[in-house]
Amino acid sequence: MSRKLVVLVILAIIVALQVMYVLQGRETEQASQGPKKAMSSEIMAARYLGSESCRTCHEKEFKDWKGSDHDLAMQKATSEFVRGNFNNQVYVSQGVISRFYQKNGKYFVHTQWPKGVYDEFEIKFTYGVYPLQQYLVELPDGKLQCLRTAWDSKQNKWFDLYPHTKVNPNEWLHWTRGGLNWNTMCADCHSTDVRKNYLPELDSFATTYSIINVSCESCHGPGSTHVNFVASNKGKLPQPYDAAQHLHQTKSLTSKEQVDQCARCHARREQITPAFDHTGTFMDHYVPAVLRDDLYYPDGQIKEEDYEYASFLQSKMYMNGVKCANCHNPHSLKLVKPGNALCGQCHSLKKFEATSHTFHALNTEASQCVNCHMAGTTYMGNDFRRDHSFRVPRPDQSVLYATPNACNNCHKEKTAQWAATAIEKRYGKTRKPHFSDVLTLASTRTPASAKGLMRLLQDKKQPPIVKATALWYLGQVKKDQESVSVFARALSDPEPIIRYAAVKELTAFPQDQTQEYLLPLLKDPTRSVRIAAADALAGVPEINLPADLQTPFRKATWELETNLRERADFPGGQMEAGQYFERKGETGKAEVAYQRSLSIDSLFNPARLNLAYLYNRQGSNEKAISLFNLILKQEPAYAEGYYSLGLLYAEIKKLDLALVNLKKATQLDKNNTRALYNLGLVYQHLKQTEAAEQTYLKGLQVEPNSLDLGNALVILYVQTNKPDKANQQLALLLQKHPGNALLLQMKEYLSAKRN
Repeated sequence: MSRKLVVLVILAIIVALQVMYVLQGRETEQASQGPKKAMSSEIMAARYLGSESCRTCHEKEFKDWKGSDHDLAMQKATSEFVRGNFNNQVYVSQGVISRFYQKNGKYFVHTQWPKGVYDEFEIKFTYGVYPLQQYLVELPDGKLQCLRTAWDSKQNKWFDLYPHTKVNPNEWLHWTRGGLNWNTMCADCHSTDVRKNYLPELDSFATTYSIINVSCESCHGPGSTHVNFVASNKGKLPQPYDAAQHLHQTKSLTSKEQVDQCARCHARREQITPAFDHTGTFMDHYVPAVLRDDLYYPDGQIKEEDYEYASFLQSKMYMNGVKCANCHNPHSLKLVKPGNALCGQCHSLKKFEATSHTFHALNTEASQCVNCHMAGTTYMGNDFRRDHSFRVPRPDQSVLYATPNACNNCHKEKTAQWAATAIEKRYGKTRKPHFSDVLTLASTRTPASAKGLMRLLQDKKQPPIVKATALWYLGQVKKDQESVSVFARALSDPEPIIRYAAVKELTAFPQDQTQEYLLPLLKDPTRSVRIAAADALAGVPEINLPADLQTPFRKATWELETNLRERADFPGGQMEAGQYFERKGETGKAEVAYQRSLSIDSLFNPARLNLAYLYNRQGSNEKAISLFNLILKQEPAYAEGYYSLGLLYAEIKKLDLALVNLKKATQLDKNNTRALYNLGLVYQHLKQTEAAEQTYLKGLQVEPNSLDLGNALVILYVQTNKPDKANQQLALLLQKHPGNALLLQMKEYLSAKRN
């Protein structure tokens, strides 16, 4: 069978699966949401027509939208839309020479493939317009790629999107690979009704869309039913007429509903369904990232390309019912009022424009509300975006945690301590309590942060995105029965993002501790939560489940596997598939998934780490050691890699190598008490008792309540004939863990030995 025929056959299967998915998904949504949210069959049967079909009756809205960033999100590369200089222009960056030119009315670039080979590529589409415009070229297997070189529409020049980064051709960020692949990274938000249609077996795409740009129907749904109804009534609509019969109305949405509507494209998120079909809620189709400190600064400010959603969810504005359209015209995307007048819609400018509040003269840049409360970051080389968390500047946190603050954004020549002192002089030493105080401490990964996280989780006034982040941190700093109880309580929270986060954290615990808590979540009304529960329970045979949960389990598992297929073009998606197959005991499939992850991005070491663990469990330790060493060659400061390699060497009794790697792990991550515990054990086996003692004590400084570290220290004292120290340490342990059977046995042993 030819490759082309294989692709056609697989595409037919995909289309059939998508039809099944849509039918099952819509049935689920109607059942879970009740009659008010159920969609009419007319809406479900509607087709996409394009924005011109809206123009006749909605001229003002169409005029606002025309020429907007949504209209120009993606267009064919014609003279009407191309902004870049293609007059035989040459641009050189990182030693790569790119030449931009025209011939026969078309646009071309001559640039470098991987391995130094140069070739000509036709520009097929433009992407965006201001402050930069990107260009798409077509590669084999249905892949559209964004060039690394873009056009600066502010300064009218070509520029490199990441000029200081040397990119390996096998790396995710290379322009021919996933990081700049339109199908994977861009299409869902820049066009309407996108179906990605990725074929992992062939590493190819057959992506489709109904409308090239972000059209009226992106937000309001397919319009044919509405247009046909209007036409059948010759433009004279019956009164009263509710357009919600035929379209998705957005005007009367609550703050949560409207923000979630915009979040589809204005959030750092993962897509879990083949396409957004206007059914259900945001988390029925997407999972937003929490305020992880690899994406956000520890206090929650934007760091990576985080968009607006999770920032706005942190704000008092959102918690008080403000929504996107209060500030932005949803069609033109322009602000509804200029400057401070925008804030003056709700806030007293007489009070807040006063120099006693701003510290700066009226009508200066420094007196603009946004420059203190919406500090921004430049992404993609020249795209300045403001943080939508509307936070009070906290230079005191900058001093402790190296977070940015609005004061030093302008006063760059000054230190964070200078700014903190200035604030203290005006407002005193005490700041109002804020969730960022808890999150910044949690980012240090010290067990001492657990108490603050648990208090934050009990505070009903805290934003749900913050509480979901607190669960994420808690899962890293506290892994015991108390934290299991905290996660279990969060499973009944009304907010799906909190339930989802709790399920994900419970997945890390032994199934016999969590199964009873997770089973009811198979019937959760939100798809992403059901998927997370099915993933956590993947190792449970269906026949072992209660009869009333077997059908929900099958259904949630089907949704999960659909999700994994949808994310199969991401290295992280393939890794998640591998972990899922491991939980099911399908190690062959797991190995394939991990290897596919690394073929997508050869530097994605989390997948390499999982593959090494898999080889270790299978007894293929040489393969595992080889992978660990490759990880450490690529990332010499990766503490987890040294820790894992040290454990493996300890397991195979190569204690000298275990010692070297565990010691390095504790140097790179001083808060990893498991590494300190295992390092202490290795010292103990090597008869280096003083070093073992100091290592255990160092671990107890980080985690004073650690049963493992404390018990290891007691055993060390017993073995080295130091009964007084053993009894003293045991007494401390029993104060913290009264009734512990292991400790009580040790107490009996020491008492008998003394007598």
